[in-house]
Amino acid sequence: MKIHEYQAKAILAKYSVPVPRGEVAFTVEEAEAAAKKIGGSVVVKAQIHAGGRGKGGGVKVAKDAAEAAELARKILGMTLVTHQTGPEGRVVQRLLIEETLPIERELYLGIVLDRVQGKPVFMASAAGGMEIEVVAAKTPELILKETLDFPGLQPYQARKLAFGIGIPAASVNAAAAMTALSKAYYAIDASLAEINPFILTKDGKVYALDAKITLDDNALYRHKELVELRDLNEEDPLEVEASRYGLNYIKLDGTVGCMVNGAGLAMATMDIIKFAGGSPANFLDVGGGASAEQVKNAFRILLTDRNVKAVLINIFGGILRCDTLASGVVEAARDLNIKVPIVVRMEGTNVELGRKILLESGFNFTVGADMLDAAEKVVKLAAQ
Repeated sequence: MKIHEYQAKAILAKYSVPVPRGEVAFTVEEAEAAAKKIGGSVVVKAQIHAGGRGKGGGVKVAKDAAEAAELARKILGMTLVTHQTGPEGRVVQRLLIEETLPIERELYLGIVLDRVQGKPVFMASAAGGMEIEVVAAKTPELILKETLDFPGLQPYQARKLAFGIGIPAASVNAAAAMTALSKAYYAIDASLAEINPFILTKDGKVYALDAKITLDDNALYRHKELVELRDLNEEDPLEVEASRYGLNYIKLDGTVGCMVNGAGLAMATMDIIKFAGGSPANFLDVGGGASAEQVKNAFRILLTDRNVKAVLINIFGGILRCDTLASGVVEAARDLNIKVPIVVRMEGTNVELGRKILLESGFNFTVGADMLDAAEKVVKLAAQ
């Protein structure tokens, strides 16, 4: 689960990571009041779940509260398009009003899970303010790394990273900020915690000038207070709808809708659709124990995407029996007035009964003999 910059900074401040003074604003009036409270020049920052906001016109400096109100009036409600939003952009519905700081240098700090090592890795770089992917591709030697073990970054590791990216010894709070970041990462079960830029000011202090945190969805049951930070306006409506029914759905940009049970089978299904010359429109996993009602809702969500020209149902019947799946598919076809072609490939528990239900339904379902046959058939149908 992604959260906004101002929310991430509030969490980091709780664990003693230095952050600039700032307040969230949902209206022009709140933005002006926040700027007056902070005093002097302020930064007006659009709050969306995407990077590149400055380049898109979503981050502006105001010399006083009156100018902050003027900028807030322009940014609030605008559709902000960045390299991470896609061409459709995101509508700005909240702002962060923040004090300006005298920047001497821009650095980078980040923690991400290394799935090969099975441990978090703390990254630091002198090339702050840039996308870390660009730094990794062009100048990987500028990224220093330390593997973490619970309870987090050790003081000697923090000092090593701080000196490695050129922070002067006089800036003693830099290493403390690094260890604080790692404590926050572990405490909230984050999958990503990033400060870019992590700035060194002219008076030798350090601050998290920007912050990004992604929370591990599987650990949210331990953090009820963090669930409240979710902003549904920043998520794909179909993905939000799917989550209400316990379905795992990710929208893609192809034409073949995929309904499967199990993440591994979903990945294999998308691969074989590509192999057959098509392109998947989504990743939709109904899970191992889906009911007929869940299958029906999955179909409804699939067909809400107008890019879907054909649907491939690829199910291995274990806990989810093939007859349960078939009943859900037939019920959905009747209730939702499905018009796109549907190709079904199923194997496992009660497979013969499932096929019988499909054949006797009165609908023109196409049955695939195996995964490749089903993929070739659905790709052909989607192209018609």
